[in-house]
Amino acid sequence: MDHFLRKASFSSGSKSIVRIIAIGAASAGLLYLNNNPDSKATVKLSIPTILREHLAFQGHPSFVSSDHWQFGKFPLFLSRVDPALAGDVAKGAPVAVGDGGKPSCGCLGRDFIANAAAKIAPAVVNLSVQQDLYGFTTVRSTCSGTIIDADGTILTCAHGVVDSQGRQLTTKGKIDVTLQDGRTFEGTVVNSDLHSDIAIVKIKSKTPLPTAKLGSSSKLRPGDWVIAMGTPLSLQNTVTAGIVSCVDRKSSDLGLGGMRREYLQTDCAINAGNSGGPFVNIDGEIVGVNIMKVAAADGLSFSIPIDSVSKIIEHFKKSGRVIRPWLGLKMLDLNELIISQLKERDAKFPDVEKGILVPMVTPGSPADRAGFHPGDVVIEFDGKPVQSIKEIVEIMDDRIGKPLNVVVKRANNEVVKLTVIPEEANPDM
Repeated sequence: MDHFLRKASFSSGSKSIVRIIAIGAASAGLLYLNNNPDSKATVKLSIPTILREHLAFQGHPSFVSSDHWQFGKFPLFLSRVDPALAGDVAKGAPVAVGDGGKPSCGCLGRDFIANAAAKIAPAVVNLSVQQDLYGFTTVRSTCSGTIIDADGTILTCAHGVVDSQGRQLTTKGKIDVTLQDGRTFEGTVVNSDLHSDIAIVKIKSKTPLPTAKLGSSSKLRPGDWVIAMGTPLSLQNTVTAGIVSCVDRKSSDLGLGGMRREYLQTDCAINAGNSGGPFVNIDGEIVGVNIMKVAAADGLSFSIPIDSVSKIIEHFKKSGRVIRPWLGLKMLDLNELIISQLKERDAKFPDVEKGILVPMVTPGSPADRAGFHPGDVVIEFDGKPVQSIKEIVEIMDDRIGKPLNVVVKRANNEVVKLTVIPEEANPDM
């Protein structure tokens, strides 16, 4: 501030502007200086409404009501504060600048994490699973969940509530569900899918149940603020905060075999017992389901994107299980760099700008019977141009036994049309 005052060139109103700056600093106002040599120097000062109403500037009565003030060469601009907050200021309560706890300058307010957590916290539950062996209680494991429907539907993780015995899924034991307000219920597993690690538990209540809203994981970007909620190590009502580290971490990156899966990576603390709990954006919406962390590292935790979970829930409602088509293809998304490298290695590689490379075809699979060859580049699938595996998965959806027309390009730009009939994937894969 001293440096600013020495460098600034004030007019006759210098004492007044120093007073303004001092008041702004003392009242946690926001101060900005534009010292562009090609334009007039400007000072921008944001002052809370309650303080602005009591300001009196000698010789400048317009300061009390104006949003654009002029002091010599220094135009001043006010960043408005919600008048509804003035009463809270007078009472000494914390103030979040701007509407919805966000300053009008585009910054986040001081309570943005607390506000998001408060929206969803009543719907976050603890699930305690009592496992019995030969009539004796052997272990009581815990996980987290979220009530997503007023009928008592709870979204949680499959590994916390079911066991796998071959293709049969059995409930681990009696499930005690505890809400944030202390109410307890007995839960029943109604649907589960070990591949995605998603399960649905239901409770019955004669009184209204709090619910949480599902958001959209497709809107997330690396660096977005998020919070993880649940009951880690049986510590009820725990909130941790962080950012999204990656929006499409592939299961293959984590050394997880089987079908392709994608996760949201975060540096939020997720520990044993957090599994199944909500991964939440700053609007208080569920954007993922907490699943796991890397044990040997800090800040490497993973959640299932809620967009994928929503599709699984639809499968549960429609078929009672998740139906996944299988072609028997290993696929790789192409980009300009990969294409240029492949062209350098083999001049016969097809001339394509995008598509999906097929490096391997499983013998005896639907794709093998349809005539796919290693090295094929898929450019159309079911009559639609495609450039990513994700698009193919979305097109197939749950279409089992229905022919799909595919166009591929091969060496020397040979274009081949194929017809493949998907089979249902082995759930143990």
